[in-house]
This record gives sequence, structure tokens and C-alpha cells, in this order.
Amino acid sequence: MKIYLILSLIFGLMFSKELSETKIKRLSQKGSKLVKVFCKNLSKIDSKKSLEEIIKEIKTSKACTLTDPKKLEAIGIFLKFGSSKNLTQLYKEVPKDAKCPVCGMFVYKYPKWAAKMVVENKSYFFDGVKDMMKFYFFDGDFPYDRSKITKMVVSDFYTLQPIDAKKAFYVIGSNLYGPMGNELIPFKDKNSAKAFMQDHKGEKIIRFQEITPKMVMALDGIKME
Repeated sequence: MKIYLILSLIFGLMFSKELSETKIKRLSQKGSKLVKVFCKNLSKIDSKKSLEEIIKEIKTSKACTLTDPKKLEAIGIFLKFGSSKNLTQLYKEVPKDAKCPVCGMFVYKYPKWAAKMVVENKSYFFDGVKDMMKFYFFDGDFPYDRSKITKMVVSDFYTLQPIDAKKAFYVIGSNLYGPMGNELIPFKDKNSAKAFMQDHKGEKIIRFQEITPKMVMALDGIKME
């Protein structure tokens, strides 16, 4: 099983671009200044949507007179993260030195993908649902007893708020990648998951109990017999 995890790490590093906390703060400050000079009527932009969708809305609504992609990104980041109220509570819990026990990447760098598992009062943090499910399924490679898991939490993709992993709705097969490539993207309700599927060509909506080891490894292009 460890060879599967090594292969998935190599595959996932190809898609590891993500916003760090430092970049969020820097671009949010820049976006705040740009909004004051170049934008109006931004109240109609839904800050709960993904950053990609927010930037698209800014363009189509013509609420800003700018066309530079980098400046529009800064404005989008300000709208989504500017007041910090939209940063997930789960993300705020992640220690800056916490590494995903599956891939070794720093979880703190990937706020919107953060997931958490608590085993006998010990917290494990992951940079995505996929890696948390690898940890969950392939317990033979890790020092814990699955029956002693007391909590599993994921982050809603749109609101970034924490959700009980076993109550969430997950979209698979979309055209949007997480820090480790293809992901199980979580939502608090089915309607949000459906909206995401339509926008990002998702293949299917599944619940926690439908997730299998074979399905998880297939996200990395690895076939299990």
C-alpha cells in the first residue's frame, strides 16, 4: 500500500499550486486598494463562491474597469478573504508546522482544502479529503485503530465552514484540482454539490459511506484489484 501513496504523492505534486496565507493577506490588501479606485456595485458578487467563480463574476458584471488578470485576482481574493471572516474555523485550528501524514505537505498552506481527523484526542490534519480517506482506509500503514476515531471534519468548498465528514456531499471527477490533484470535493448540502457539478463538469455526487479504497486511489490514476 505504501507504494500507492508514494505514486499518488508524485502525481499530486504536479497540481500543488495553492494560495498561502501570506499571499492571501498580501493580495487582499492590494485588492482593497484597487476596489476603492476602480470598482463599484460589488455587493452583488457572491463571496461564498469559489475564487475562480468570483473573478468570473467580476469580469461579466463589469463592476470594475480593470482587465488585468493579476489585478482581478487581487480583487477576487479581497472579496473572498479580505475580512478574514470567510476563513474556515477548521483552517484556523491548523498548526503552522502541521504536515499531512499521508503526503507530507504543510496543511496550513491550503486553507480551503483542510480536513481533520481526531483519534483518541490526537488531531491529524490533511491537505484534502482524498488524503484523509487514504489515512482512514489504509490504517495498516498508520499507528491507529479506526474504531477509535472520534471526529472527521472537512471544509465546505463554497463557504469554507467545517462539516462533519460523514454528513457531507462529495463531488468526484470535476475539472478542478486540489493540492494533490483530483479530489473528493465536499459540500454541506446536495444543492451546492449540484451547482458545482454543473460549473465544473463533475461526474457524480456521493456520500461518505459510498467512498471506497478503489475509488480513492482511482483519483490518482491508480487501479486496485
